[in-house]
Amino acid sequence: QVQLVESGGGLVQAGGSLRLSCAASGRYAMGWFRQAPGKGREFVARISWSAGNTVYVDSVKGRFTISRDNAKNTVYLQMNSLKPEDTAVYYCAAGPAGTTRYDYWGQGTQVTVSS
Repeated sequence: QVQLVESGGGLVQAGGSLRLSCAASGRYAMGWFRQAPGKGREFVARISWSAGNTVYVDSVKGRFTISRDNAKNTVYLQMNSLKPEDTAVYYCAAGPAGTTRYDYWGQGTQVTVSS
């Protein structure tokens, strides 16, 4: 069983930055998802085990950066130029390397961007 623990959420003004962290042990591909009030869960970004491959949803390209430090068993989501529409609960997820399946999920961390 893999436990994922997110941290780093909070309240920030539009244009500001936040960095989310997700502690996870094991050799997994990692992803970040978000869910805004009244909406379904949305894929945000993904990073391979080796960190050689990253994928982003179009709406965050150029503003968000996913990275990982395998020595620290931690995945990060650096979020810059935040917009009110980025407000959501952000979840990290882990899945088998080389697949897009996610088997493990964190509890989520709230990100609120005020206008």
